[in-house]
Amino acid sequence: MAIKISKKIKGYSVQKPEDKAKEAAAPVAAPVVVQEPESNIIHMHEKVERPEVLVGSTYKIKSPLVEHAMYVTINDIVLNPGTEHELRRPFEVFINSKNMDHFQWIVALTRIMSAVFRKGGDVTFLVDEMKAVFDPRGGYFKAGGVYMPSIVAEIGSVVEEHLKSIGMILDPELGEEQKRLIAEKRAAYEARAKKKSSDSGLSGAPAGSGTEGARGADEAVQVTGEGASFPPSATMCFKCNTKATVIMDGCATCLNCGYSKCG
Repeated sequence: MAIKISKKIKGYSVQKPEDKAKEAAAPVAAPVVVQEPESNIIHMHEKVERPEVLVGSTYKIKSPLVEHAMYVTINDIVLNPGTEHELRRPFEVFINSKNMDHFQWIVALTRIMSAVFRKGGDVTFLVDEMKAVFDPRGGYFKAGGVYMPSIVAEIGSVVEEHLKSIGMILDPELGEEQKRLIAEKRAAYEARAKKKSSDSGLSGAPAGSGTEGARGADEAVQVTGEGASFPPSATMCFKCNTKATVIMDGCATCLNCGYSKCG
């Protein structure tokens, strides 16, 4: 078979039969695999384009300060899908409500928050900044007895809940010893409330004292559960901001986090 040489010949050598034998006897070196640097990993930054479809969640806020409920929608973008570097990061936020009194600051807040989300990096600082906003007219207790100093603070609480769900904020869990302590405190309080109710029913007290007995029974019922409800007479705990502090053995004790002024 003829081979056409199109380049200039700079040198030549004659291959002998013994050279072929040496090449056949020489060990074949294993190919060297060079791993390329992972330069294709996408991180969140302001130049990441918005895809056609985003995944997200909608949260309902019902505050006594406004007539209608607010609905907070946070949409997330999935970076590096299908790889070990897959991440879900917040991309935009929307707040909708029938109440138009706060329309201007709601639009401004959502645009600023969305811009911070698209900047990338650690956006968890938004939670602390928003939860530190206080309403000059006073705050309120939402369902579960958690104190909210303002509507903005509750929106910050919603953002915190969402960031926890996608893994950006790690929720520190209570230790087994602390959980056991809280369970013992709740059981002791419930037993004391039931005892007061039974003592009030057995004693020949006047009709007016039956109210206290019923109140003790109601509190015993409401204190049961997994921390979702607390006695109506409970006050706010300054550690966890939950209306769950009761007086036990002459000491203020929180039935939600176990904090006690007496140690």
